[in-house]
Amino acid sequence: MYGGEEVSAIVVDLGSHTCKAGYAGEDAPKAVFPSVVGAIDGNGMDIDDAANTTEDAKESDKEKGKRKLYTGSQALNFSRDQMEILSPTKDGIVTDWDMVDNVWDHAFRNCLMIDPTEHPMLLAEPPLNSQQQREKSGFFYRC
Repeated sequence: MYGGEEVSAIVVDLGSHTCKAGYAGEDAPKAVFPSVVGAIDGNGMDIDDAANTTEDAKESDKEKGKRKLYTGSQALNFSRDQMEILSPTKDGIVTDWDMVDNVWDHAFRNCLMIDPTEHPMLLAEPPLNSQQQREKSGFFYRC
């Protein structure tokens, strides 16, 4: 029971190359997509990019200014000027939490089409993950 209703737990595995997400107890994940993110700095957008934005794009604030993030196979396959493909992890450890949030949000809202606040969550993590990283990932998606 979660929030008074019986709902399935969501399982998410953010790997180095792919992100897998689905429901606990099922044989296979419902969503498997690249765990890399396309990033364009806010000042690098052109007219074509502004016309072809998708709901997979999410802006995030960084010290350098605004940047647009693209997640998922379809968003990454569309050619955009000055788009850089980046990984949110290095050696299994998260290095960019904005990108991880974007990947998780894509898995929940675009692939599984759920509200993550309405489901219990099981997040896979690397065996050498620090306590600080574990706490941050647990806190990150409770909000």
